[in-house]
Amino acid sequence: MKLSSISPEQPVLIAGPTASGKSALALDIAEKQGGIIINADASQVYDCWRVITARPSAEEEARAPHLLYGHLPYDAPYSAGHWLREVKPLRPVIVGGTGLYFKALTEGMADIPATPDAVRREADALTLDTLLEGLDAETAARIDRNNRARVQRAWEVLRATGRPLAAWQDGTPPPLLPLDRCHAIVMDTEKDWLEARIRRRFRLMMDSGALEEARAMQDRYDPALPSCKAIGVPELMDHLAGRCSREEACERAAVATRQYAKRQRTWFRSGMRNWTKHTPASG
Repeated sequence: MKLSSISPEQPVLIAGPTASGKSALALDIAEKQGGIIINADASQVYDCWRVITARPSAEEEARAPHLLYGHLPYDAPYSAGHWLREVKPLRPVIVGGTGLYFKALTEGMADIPATPDAVRREADALTLDTLLEGLDAETAARIDRNNRARVQRAWEVLRATGRPLAAWQDGTPPPLLPLDRCHAIVMDTEKDWLEARIRRRFRLMMDSGALEEARAMQDRYDPALPSCKAIGVPELMDHLAGRCSREEACERAAVATRQYAKRQRTWFRSGMRNWTKHTPASG
C-alpha cells in the first residue's frame, strides 16, 4: 500500500496487532497529509502508563497532534461507548489495536447503559446455567451460550434495563464512520517477524523506565481495574512484590504479549476482511 493511494479528504483507520508498526504509519500519514492522530487502544487512554503500553513519546506527539492518549486517571471507568462519544467531533487518523473500538465506529453500537455494581455482583454469584435460564429466547439464540462472559453480559443488560440485549442490538444506530467513508488499513504481519518485534520492544520498554513506571503505581495497583490489566503491568508488579525475578517477569510479559497479538490477529482476519492490508517494512 502506498500513501499516495490515501485521500487526504477521508478519515484513516489503522488497526493491527501490538508491535506491528501502527503508530509509525499513523505518524507518517499525519505528517504528510495532516490530521489528528486518535488513540484506539484501550490501555493507552490512562495517564499512568506511557512506557508499558508503548504510547507515542513526547517527541512523537510534538510532530503531529495526538488525542485520547493518557487523558484519564488510572481508576476512571471507560468503554467503547465513552471512546465513541469522544471521537465523534474529530477528523482523525485513528490508530490502535482494540478491535471493538473500530467495530463500534464502523458498524454502530447500541447505547446500552452501564451495568450497576450491584447487578454485576449478583451476576457474578450465579452459575452459567442459572444465567442462561434468565435470558429471553431471542438473545439466547444469538450468543455463544458456552461463553460465560457473553451470557453474563446479556443477563446483566436484561436485569439492569428490563430490555433484552437482542432488542438493544436491533435498535443499534447507524455507524459514526462507515467503511465507505474512510480509508481503513489493517497491518498484515508475519508471525515470526511480529514475535521478534514484541521481544525487542519489551526490552526497550524496560530500558526506558517501564519498571520505574510500575513502581510509581505500586501503592495504587488494583488488578481489578482495566488500567491495571495492561500487559506487562501484572508481571512487573509481581516482580516488585518479590514473587518473581526481573527475568521471569520479562519472559511472562513477552509470552502474554504474544498471546494477545495472536488474539488480535484472529479478530482482524475475521472482522476486517474488507480493510486494506498494509505490510510494514522489516526492521
